[in-house]
Amino acid sequence: KNDQQDVNEPSVSPDGRFLYFSEDMYPGGYFQYNKDPNSQIYMIKRYDLEKGKEEVVVRGPGGAFRPQVSPDGKHLAYIKRIRTKTVLCIHDLETGEEFELFDNLSKDQSEAWAIFGVYPGFDWTPDGKALVISGMGKIWKVDGNTGVAQIIPFEVDVHMKVAETVRFKNDAFTEKFEAKVLRHFVTAPDGQSAVFNAVGHLWKVALPNGKPERLTNENIQFEFEPAYAPDGSKLAYVTWDDEQLGAIHLLDLNSGEKTRLTTSKGIYRTPSFSPDGGSIVYRKDGGNSQHGYAHTKDPGLYIISIEPDAEPRFVTPRGEYPVFNAAGNRIFYQLGGYLFGSLTKSFESVNLEGNDKKEHFDGKYSQRYVISPDNNWVAWSELYKVYVAPFPKSGKKIGITKDTKAVPVAQVARDAGINIHWSGDSQKLFWTLGNEYFSDHLTDRFSFLEGSLDSLPPIDTTGILIHLEMKADVPAGLIVLTNATVITMEGDQVLERATVLIKGNRIEK
Repeated sequence: KNDQQDVNEPSVSPDGRFLYFSEDMYPGGYFQYNKDPNSQIYMIKRYDLEKGKEEVVVRGPGGAFRPQVSPDGKHLAYIKRIRTKTVLCIHDLETGEEFELFDNLSKDQSEAWAIFGVYPGFDWTPDGKALVISGMGKIWKVDGNTGVAQIIPFEVDVHMKVAETVRFKNDAFTEKFEAKVLRHFVTAPDGQSAVFNAVGHLWKVALPNGKPERLTNENIQFEFEPAYAPDGSKLAYVTWDDEQLGAIHLLDLNSGEKTRLTTSKGIYRTPSFSPDGGSIVYRKDGGNSQHGYAHTKDPGLYIISIEPDAEPRFVTPRGEYPVFNAAGNRIFYQLGGYLFGSLTKSFESVNLEGNDKKEHFDGKYSQRYVISPDNNWVAWSELYKVYVAPFPKSGKKIGITKDTKAVPVAQVARDAGINIHWSGDSQKLFWTLGNEYFSDHLTDRFSFLEGSLDSLPPIDTTGILIHLEMKADVPAGLIVLTNATVITMEGDQVLERATVLIKGNRIEK
């Protein structure tokens, strides 16, 4: 078989006519399993080697996998999930009757990407009266009729190299902590400051060595995904509240005045300004298991004016990370997700009415494409490393990866990078890794550009550290846990029916 399903664990009937195998019903069955632990992730099929026909033999809640045909060809032993147990079952190939035989098995791997099989192999004894199978660290001989099991004793001599355990001292609590990852980092058009998300809120930092400060005094809603206006005077960002849901807000950086642009509840993402700063394009999400599905009708890309009481205008149901083109008359967007989704991401555009779609490029193993403001360059992450190339304008879709030869490609981040974004003049690229902030000029990566050196400098390995240190949260008041069983650190002492008194975040007594 040659498709995207997991097909494995083959077993041939004694007469050599049939091939039994298990097949994953859902590519990436793990996600289906999370929705329903008793879903039919795997099923057992039979392939007729004479007629070339395929049919389902066993399926149902809990799945069916690791088929083994009895020596007489009348019964099929297999494994399935029954609630939290992994169970050995028997299927009568003549009548279709099934029964559970033995449930003292180790947990199967049906919710994983089990390309090497969902459960270890087992087999019938030559007389067809019993099965030999592993489970819970033992090898068992299970009677095929009664399910009565006997342990088959065994021992193995093992020679292993044991390395010294690497140990780190970690404090249970510290008075202060430092943000290790800065999210949604964007540099101001004048390059003098930047805004980013950490611990649920937006922070502004003067570059290169300023101390981050809260951008707003908002303490109820969380703030994410900031975007500067082209002139740097305003900032758009999204908020989230579990009861009020999401919104897009506009912040005047000179006056500090805040305006809510969207009036309807929803899940709003990745706002971006038009070149003249008068409009914003954004994505409205269609709901998910984390944010819920209420107020998520008509998902897609929208445009809204920054003028008061403006109504959003629907553009297209497709796409993520929308941005205006340099002329302001088209919308670029990405397809295929980010970390998850399709292995191949693509980059397209439509006009402001959602028509005249153009496919520009795609790339396997890429995560995020970011086009420069002048539309002459594109940066992207591919397997987490960051690359840059001229934006291809060939009139048809081409492939762009780190190995592309049609256009020059340069690597700019030695290790990895997120939050990729451009300077306002499209001559400099920015990204972050952890709490380090990096930048690189195009003239440092391409020798054919005016102003570049004959010998290009090496890739920077050290960025600017953005230090954001905060007080760790400590709950107030007393908590009493009663009727507790306390395992102490005094030898083997265990206290039964104990009371634990907690003050703040420390056990007092």
